[in-house]
Amino acid sequence: GKRVKGAFSFIMSENASNYDHKKIESKWQNFWEKNETFKTPIRDKKRPKKYILDMFPYPSGAGLHVGHPEGYTASDILTRFYRMKGFDVLHPMGWDSFGLPAEQHAIQTGTHPSTTTYKNIKIFKRQLKSLGFSYDWSKEIATTDEDYVKWTQWIFLQLFKSNLAEQSEA
Repeated sequence: GKRVKGAFSFIMSENASNYDHKKIESKWQNFWEKNETFKTPIRDKKRPKKYILDMFPYPSGAGLHVGHPEGYTASDILTRFYRMKGFDVLHPMGWDSFGLPAEQHAIQTGTHPSTTTYKNIKIFKRQLKSLGFSYDWSKEIATTDEDYVKWTQWIFLQLFKSNLAEQSEA
């Protein structure tokens, strides 16, 4: 075959047919998880820090759509860039899992919202992990977690008591 030079020479060569993406990607994803490669390090005050937060997806039954990885790819590039530049980077992922869609699904199916929500979170998490994003999964949170709800309610009450929030008709 014709020899191709450059960054994509392997892909364009006859050897590309030997590339087993499932085996190679699985190997590295298992390595990253086992070695906690993307876990946020213990804070080193000598190093600059970055907090890179993606919009949390709503874990619907449909799973990820093309718009999710499009935005997450950009933030993952920034995360990796700052890590390589020596920053302590916090890059968590979570789930915007509280709200009307879960309630409507529960009404229609008779299934408790937490059952469906946590089942869907598992699907979304598996899908995101398969894309190889560098999230710190030890910092994962769902907006339906009791500890999360407790603190959002506490914050709201503080705002309400300070006349910075009010109850009104929609």
